[in-house]
Amino acid sequence: MRITIRVRPGSACPGVGGGHAGALVVRVSARAVDGKATEAALAAVAAAFGVRRNAVTLVTGASSRTKVVDVTGADPHRLADLLATQGPG
Repeated sequence: MRITIRVRPGSACPGVGGGHAGALVVRVSARAVDGKATEAALAAVAAAFGVRRNAVTLVTGASSRTKVVDVTGADPHRLADLLATQGPG
């Protein structure tokens, strides 16, 4: 399943949930330096969908906060649940 995510690096409360302009919000504690926030976001997405990290592939947005990822084996109902979840602050 292909989804759009919005990464919020440097978050004090990491997690996956909520929406931003139709994208799934992924908060990570890693800073946006040398791809660390992107890697942390991909790992967080994998954990949120209950799949292995190698099942999440970055399609576009390597240097952008808005990214498109492919999640192999993701449940569309889980995505709806995560989008409906309100994240902190």
